[in-house]
Amino acid sequence: MSDKTSEKKTNAVRELEAAGCAFRTHSYDPECALAGVEVAALLHQNSDAVFKTLVTQGKSGAHYVFMVPVACSLDVKRAAKAVGEKSIEMVKSKNLLGLTGYIHGGCSPVGMKKPFITACDETAQLFDTIIFSGGRRGLQLEMSPLELARFMNVRFADLVEHP
Repeated sequence: MSDKTSEKKTNAVRELEAAGCAFRTHSYDPECALAGVEVAALLHQNSDAVFKTLVTQGKSGAHYVFMVPVACSLDVKRAAKAVGEKSIEMVKSKNLLGLTGYIHGGCSPVGMKKPFITACDETAQLFDTIIFSGGRRGLQLEMSPLELARFMNVRFADLVEHP
């Protein structure tokens, strides 16, 4: 289910294990893939079921986490509406570690320094399981989007840009 040694466990893995959530881990060489679509390909997964984690700040100053398929872009207007903000903007990469405890490319929606309102693109509900960052580059977690929603109180919404 997860890494054998506690030194290799991320906050995300520890929190899911402590809560008794069912999940699987997937590892890959982080030097071989930087973009989410590349990660999906390395793991032989449908890129529609692999989600990236995006951290934003609303006009109010509050922070929000959004999960969208790796091949899609976050629609900031839809995202703001989903969390009741007038507008949102992405948090700068240099501020990510201090805010979340994770680095760019290894940011998991689970196990951040403090909980943030989290929304996931509604397409996640089309899959039995989705894959998302496990809290470090080279580690992905796979679990039911509904179990993730129950565990973290994730809301589902239409969050991606449409052509």
